Amino acid sequence: MQGKTALITGGSRGIGRAIALRLAGAGAYAVINYLRNDAAAEETLRLIGAAGGNGEIRRFDVSAFYETQEAVNGIVAARGRLDILVNNAGTTADGLIVRVQEEDWDRLIDTNLKGVFNCCRAVIRQMMKQRWGRIINIASVAAEAGNAGQSAYSAAKAGVLGLTKSLARELAARNICVNAVSPGLIDTEMIASLSEKSLEEALKQIPLGRTGRPEEVAAAVAFLASEEAGYITGQVLRINGGLYI
Repeated sequence: MQGKTALITGGSRGIGRAIALRLAGAGAYAVINYLRNDAAAEETLRLIGAAGGNGEIRRFDVSAFYETQEAVNGIVAARGRLDILVNNAGTTADGLIVRVQEEDWDRLIDTNLKGVFNCCRAVIRQMMKQRWGRIINIASVAAEAGNAGQSAYSAAKAGVLGLTKSLARELAARNICVNAVSPGLIDTEMIASLSEKSLEEALKQIPLGRTGRPEEVAAAVAFLASEEAGYITGQVLRINGGLYI
């Protein structure tokens, strides 16, 4: 990936950080998007530098259309190109449907689904001009299997899968591959709030009997972002230990 520029949204922590480190380690210039946690973003950039990679941090809200467009234009102006987009930024608003507030639903859809559209819309012209691009959208096992208490999250991630497949058809003629990665239960801050009993019950549903590691998701993303994945588009790569087959 030498000479390529990659934008990773939500790249300051968890899966996003692992992806940024993996792509930078393969030679890409990693642009780390984040919204709130300055310290986490700076730590990700430090880790990239310590491993011999290069990158920068860019703070913008993926749910804001014009803010996202302006940020992407700035990256292209500075780097001259943008080759890889990883749509990882996301949020949760768990709760049974009768308790989900409208503002929570809107916030989640704006970030998890509209944010993906905003970023794709912003990068596509440059990728079409280059006649090369890779877009990898981070979905979730909840998009395909559903999950009680995650109606908004499941709906948004299912929308991401539909968007992925439609864009794959639209952009294939310009040598732009669009795929999704669908993680299951991954060992990040998002599952840290689970009680020990809840985690034990969840693990019983996973044939491999363990949570996944962010680095395992990052490895799949790195493959889909590579030249070797040039004949793969419109696909969903599940990384869930067999939770959903």
